[in-house]
Amino acid sequence: MRAVLVLERREDNAGPLSAVSFWPLRHQNWSSGLPRRGCQMRKGNHPPIKHLPVATGGISRLAYKHALAGGINLEAQLRKAGLTRAQIENPRAPIKVRDQIKFLDLVASAVDDEFLGFHLAQECDLREIGLLYYVLASSEVLIDAIQRAVRYSTIVNEGVSQACIDGKNIGLSFHYVGVSRHPDRHQIEFWITALIRTCRQLSGFRVVPERVRLVHHRTTGTELTEIFGDNIEFGAPVDDVVFPASIRNARIVSADPYLNNLLVSYCEEALGHRKRRPGSFQSTVENTIAPLLPHGKATAADVARQLGLSQRTFARRLSTEGVTFSALLENLRSDLASRYLVEGDMGVSEVAWLLGYREVGSFSHAFRRWTGKTPRQVLRSERSRPA
Repeated sequence: MRAVLVLERREDNAGPLSAVSFWPLRHQNWSSGLPRRGCQMRKGNHPPIKHLPVATGGISRLAYKHALAGGINLEAQLRKAGLTRAQIENPRAPIKVRDQIKFLDLVASAVDDEFLGFHLAQECDLREIGLLYYVLASSEVLIDAIQRAVRYSTIVNEGVSQACIDGKNIGLSFHYVGVSRHPDRHQIEFWITALIRTCRQLSGFRVVPERVRLVHHRTTGTELTEIFGDNIEFGAPVDDVVFPASIRNARIVSADPYLNNLLVSYCEEALGHRKRRPGSFQSTVENTIAPLLPHGKATAADVARQLGLSQRTFARRLSTEGVTFSALLENLRSDLASRYLVEGDMGVSEVAWLLGYREVGSFSHAFRRWTGKTPRQVLRSERSRPA
């Protein structure tokens, strides 16, 4: 049985904490009642996996409230993401990380905000993060808070693990576990924005990263520079954020060693009762393929080698999830092609290169097979839309 800490604040939001309660959740029942997806392999629909990473769903609920405030009905978006309104409106209901990523993308389109995750993280009360925030806020110095963010982040999101960078600089790197990285922009930008805001709020300094790297592609990120700084790299091999080493021992203004000891013990107990959720091998393969595509090295042999597997074992593990490498590669390229053309400001030749095609004609032929349209037709349609 898993134990989860509930932090409740007063109605006026004043003070650090007004009530603490502790209740158990039976981890194996978290996914009960969630709609099952079909097992036929097709674009945008993966075979069902017994264990899929879940999140507390706070970002999804912020997005839902944001859209409702703008007068937008999200019933269609909820259905497409495999979610229900009851799930969204119940703060204790977990949400599959895969579904959260999909829902954020759909909401971003509905509200016409390509920086939705970034904006949500700027607008929210950081205390809404709950237990994880209070563990960080009660720590003594900033490096302690960062190290605890690494250790306990999976309590709120099992699909993104973190590693601490502590040397010449300090920071965090993010790694997707059991869920595909390529569809996500808004969740990861929320995480990093919230992290930077937390560091600023806890230290009292205007902390600016020395570097932010993001795996997804954007042609412009100028809106992010006020929070992320000027050194932002898109299409990077890893997601990470690095801060100056000078803030390593910055004291936290809300440090409370007694509260911190209590919260750390709760977190340790929660981690001790967690069951490991391996997620899908397919998502691991997709996360390995994506950075190899532009270099023309996204072959089954190359990917198997990256994962430390023989080609035979590699093919067998994919087959247990009902998919072949060629079908997975085709679906991944199709998803990325549509995303790059619709969401970015890239030319056809650049998109072709990012997907590993050495000839634009080969890419155009494949794109027509996937969508029934040419890449240029899609670009003209998108760029003729009113701003």
